[in-house]
This record gives sequence, C-alpha cells and structure tokens, in this order.
Amino acid sequence: MDAGHATPSGAAQPGRDPAMEPGGLLDVLGVAAVVLDAQGRIVLWSPQAEDLFGYRAAEALGRPAAQVLVEEQHLELVLSLFTKVMLGGGAWAGVFPVRHKDGSTLLAEFRNMRLEDEHGQYYALGLATDQATLRRLERDLALSLRLVEQSPIGLSVMDTDLRYVLINPALERINGMSAAECLGRTVREALPFLDADTIEAAMRKVLDTGTPLLNQFTTGRTRLDPGTEHAWSVSFYRLEDPAHRVIGVAVTVIDVTEQHRASTAAAAARRRLTVVAEASERIGTTLDLDTTTRELADVLVPEFADIAAVDILESVLTDTLPPTGTDDPVLIRALAVKAAYPTPAADAADPVGEIASYDATRLITRCARTGRPVLLAHVTDRDVPRIAKDDRAAELLRQARVHSYLAVPLRARGQVLGALDLKRARNDQPFDHDDLVLAGELAARAAVAIDNARWYQRQRHAALALQRHLLPGSPPQPPGLEVAYRYQPTASVGEVGGDWFDVIPLGDDMTALVVGDVMGSGINAAATMGQLRTAARTLAGLDLAPAAVLTQLDRIAADLGEVIATCVYAVHDPRRRRGRIASAGHLPPVHTRPGRPPVLLELPTGAPLGVGGVTFRDAPLDLAVDDELVLYTDGLVETRDHDIDTRLAALTDLLGRPRRSPEETCDLLLGGLRHRSGNDDIALLVARARALPRADGTARS
Repeated sequence: MDAGHATPSGAAQPGRDPAMEPGGLLDVLGVAAVVLDAQGRIVLWSPQAEDLFGYRAAEALGRPAAQVLVEEQHLELVLSLFTKVMLGGGAWAGVFPVRHKDGSTLLAEFRNMRLEDEHGQYYALGLATDQATLRRLERDLALSLRLVEQSPIGLSVMDTDLRYVLINPALERINGMSAAECLGRTVREALPFLDADTIEAAMRKVLDTGTPLLNQFTTGRTRLDPGTEHAWSVSFYRLEDPAHRVIGVAVTVIDVTEQHRASTAAAAARRRLTVVAEASERIGTTLDLDTTTRELADVLVPEFADIAAVDILESVLTDTLPPTGTDDPVLIRALAVKAAYPTPAADAADPVGEIASYDATRLITRCARTGRPVLLAHVTDRDVPRIAKDDRAAELLRQARVHSYLAVPLRARGQVLGALDLKRARNDQPFDHDDLVLAGELAARAAVAIDNARWYQRQRHAALALQRHLLPGSPPQPPGLEVAYRYQPTASVGEVGGDWFDVIPLGDDMTALVVGDVMGSGINAAATMGQLRTAARTLAGLDLAPAAVLTQLDRIAADLGEVIATCVYAVHDPRRRRGRIASAGHLPPVHTRPGRPPVLLELPTGAPLGVGGVTFRDAPLDLAVDDELVLYTDGLVETRDHDIDTRLAALTDLLGRPRRSPEETCDLLLGGLRHRSGNDDIALLVARARALPRADGTARS
C-alpha cells in the first residue's frame, strides 16, 4: 500500500459499498430501537427489538408498550418514567426488567429520550440492549485496557497506514519516548534510530497475508541509551474487527537484552574453549620453531583476531644478553604473521624473518621488557604510532581501521621470549579482559612449545656441527678408485643421526671403504659415531681383515654401553683387483658392472655392533675396472609406506640405468629415493674401480 495514498483508518475498502458495511460493535450489542407516541403506543419496532424481546413487528406495533413489555408490578414505575421523559423533555437511562414473549424476564440496559417531529408532536425513543451482553463487553474492554496498560510487554497498535494508534507504558519505556510523541506517526518518523525499512516491511506483509510473524529477533539502540546495543523479540499480528475487516497491526515487543548478552557471553565462552582446545591440538606438533609460531598464529586468526604476529626477541634466538637500559631499543624478529583477509595492516607488520628495532616508546617494547600484557580496547589516532614500527606502518594501520590492540608476553621457564601481537579491524568487538585472559593462556601454552623448539633447534645445530666436524671433510681420491659421497642430515628438528662414511688409505695402494649407522639421534649418537669412526681408522692402520676390524669395533661399542650400530667395511686392492668385505647387520651393498644388471651382494650379515660376542666373516670383493661399489645407510631406502624389498628393487633399478659418473650417480640416487619426510639421515658412498697409472703416467690394463 502506498503510504502517501493510503485509505484512512476505518474507511471502507475500494470496491465495497459503505452502506453495506456491518456496524461492528453495535452489531455485537444488538441495540434495539423502539419509538412510542404520546399515548405510549408502539409506532416503530426495529429488527433488533424483535431479536431482543421476541415479538415480531406485527405483534408489537400499535399496542401500548407497557402492555407488551412490562410486568404488572412495574407498571406504575414505568408510567412515571414515561411521563417524566415526555413532559420534562429529559432522558432516562438504566436497567429495567422486560417481559420476553416466551414469558421469561430479561434485564435490558435502556437509554430513553424524547423526540419531536416537524408538527410539534412528541415521541419517546428507547434504545435497549441485553444487560449481560453489555456487561460482558464492558468487562472485556476493561480487561483489555488493563492488560495493555499493565503488561510488562511492550504493546502497540498500528492502523492500516502503519501509524501508531496505541502505545502502552511498557513500550514507552522500551522506546524511551512517550505515547504522545509517537501517536499518529510512522515508525520511521517516531523512531528514526531503528531499522524502519525492515520493521515496516514486516508489518505490510502481515497486513497483506494475515499470517503472524512471531519472535523476530532484532537489535538496535534507543534514544535514551544510544551507547548500548539492545535486543528485542518482536511479534506482529493482523487485527480484524468482528466483521473481519482489517483494522491494523498489533505489535508486541519483549526486551531480551539481558538474555542476548548472556547468550553472547556463553557463545564467546564456547568460542574461547574451542580456541583453547584447538591450540592444544595444533600448537607444538613439531619441534620446528618456525612451524610452532605459525601454528600459534593460525589458531588465533580469524576466530580471535584479524591480524596476529608472533615476535621473538633476537637476544633469545642468538643467546645474547638483552639490553639492560630502560631507554635502549629491543631487537625483535617476526617468526609468523597471519591476516584473516587482505589488509594494509598485514603490510604494516614486520616481514617474517627480518629483525626490527623498537624503541622504548613502543607498546611491544613495554610488553617484552616488563613481561606484562598491554591492552588498548579502543585505539585512538594518538595510539597508532606506539603500535607501529614507523610512520609508514602507522599510516597503513590507520588505512586498515585497526580499532583494538592487544600484546601478550610469551613467557616460558621464567624468561620472556617475545610477544604475541594482536589487532582487530573488521571484527568490530574490542578486546576485553576475557580476551586478555584467553590470549595470556594461549601465549603461556605456546611459549613452552616455542621454547622447546628453540632448545631442540639449538641442540640440532650443535649435533650437526659435531657431526660435520667428525665426518671427513673431503675424502681423498685413492689410487685405483674414483670416489663420490653424499651426507644428508634428517629433516626432523633435533633428530641428527649417527650415520658416517670414510675412505681410509692403506699401504700398497689399498683403500678401506666404511659406511656405518649408529642407532638413535642427537648429540649422543653423533658423539658415538665419532668414536666408532676414529676406532675404525685406527684399526684399519693395523692391516686387519674386515671381519677382524668389525670384531674389534663390536667390543668397543659394547664398552661404550647401550650402543647399537650397523657397519659395512671393505678393503680394495687395485693391484690385484681383489678385496674383502664384511657386514655387521648392515643393508647389502650394490655391485655394478658395465653391461650387467646391478647385484645386491649376499654377505654374511652378522649382528649389529654392540651386541657382543658375535663372529663376523669376510666375503671376497672383486672389482674390475669400471665396476662400482655402492655403500649406503638405511635412510636412503627405508620408509614407513613400503617394504624394504620394494625399496631395494628401486635402488637397483636406478643403478641399472645408463652409466653416469659417481658424482651423478649420487645425485640420481638421492633424487629418486630420498623420501619427502626425510625422517633419517643418509650416508652414501660410490666407489668406481680405475686402472692404476704406470710410472710413465699411462693406465695399466
């Protein structure tokens, strides 16, 4: 309906005859009209009188009203009242017992008055209705008015033009406006602070369809309390009169602000518990420092913050003393930055891996130096420079409309490692005390994982340094052999292994080739590897057979206590093209020959070193010119997803390809077999037999 051309409230609808419209309340009352002449005879008798008193017009007209309607004992009273009205020109109202045609007596509510026609003749008009019906309507009306006035629920009635025609006191309190300020006005005119488009669309739908809209949840602000968001449950009903004419819309409004706040708080608490549970599962899944900090940022964004940065003090990463002066800047390295969506605030963050200097005026400096959180629920323009690294970053934060900031220290084992930097921009809720508590708990959990990763990383670096120190830097190229090698540590943090290889020159141009693997990982495994490698080099100088060398290494390993290692030891004599080889529980070496398929050497495997009391045996090793011996540790071929036979077959398949140089063969094997998880280190040694040079520099046949 066009509000500018709406049908006035209560008017007849287009296409309908106003004369045919029912009378509504008058029809319910059934008001009877009776006219008496000056002698008290009935001269007019309405259909309603017939319904009320039971007499048809033909039975009543022309007869004295007292004879038809009044019991004998009431005649004197009736005549006196009639005389008073006719002679005095007054009116009489009251309840009078009337005789019904069926002989019963009914109480009728009367309104009597004198009429005068154009000839000066007087008549008496009596309007009557059933007293019981009238009292019932009066009770209903009084009850309705009381309910409306005293109801704690806001009630209003809108006419068909959607203008207020009734507002109860409860709704006055809810709206913060009196009924007088609203009556006759639309929602848009009276309450401009509400979403008038949505409200009026709902009321028009109810007017058109007659279907109520119940418990419509809405939020907004009132004129008296513009700083607080309120919540209401609103229902709309179409109103019709007894004749089923549409007369407007009834609206009930229940203030559910407290329930909404409680529900919102409960939902926030559930979200916080979800974040904590997710953090427990996701943070610290590895001992890699970068991965752990990324996991922390991933948990917080977007559920908790729009932008998160994990900043670690450079002094913690480098094991240097932090600045002691209160005015000294601090050096911070961002290890993780996460944004919920593309935003200039992400560009304002320090690039991951770079070192930034923050002076004493910055909030992140205060957080890292004091070990206390910093909360700015509402960031002002003056606060932005204290958050940002420099003027450019401050401008980017303004562009991103960052409105709330929280920094929480990352503290583990009594030491502040850095800070968790959190910002909200698109999320319109400011950080509050509950958020601070949650962020503090997450930071505490994450800080332990970060510290563990930091210590493991430090241990890994130390183990790698020790391992590299113990491994041969660049093995010599011995007479009659072309040697290539590779060593790759495990990809797992803190899991440096005990794999080693060695090329040991012996007398008479002979060479010992060794590959071994100490079980376990870390510094202890690397140190044990160094001891066994040193012992192997010493034993090689004694000109012992390979089996004898392994026997001595077994005793040494047993003396070291709880040491298990595998080893393969070979001696090559280029003059005779012959040699010997022995294995202590190691994977079989591969013998390749030009024009023939590679062969896994079938050796007496023996038991690993450290078992003790084990007998080792040699096997012959004959290497013709251009033959190759490939020695390796289990990290090259073992995986969790494939059995060892399948992987060894893959190894020989790669070695069966067209011949390459030993260096190229190492790259081929690592590229084709190195498993992506890299859970074990690898030692690889490829030795190709070459002819010894003559005294004149030419190769011997």
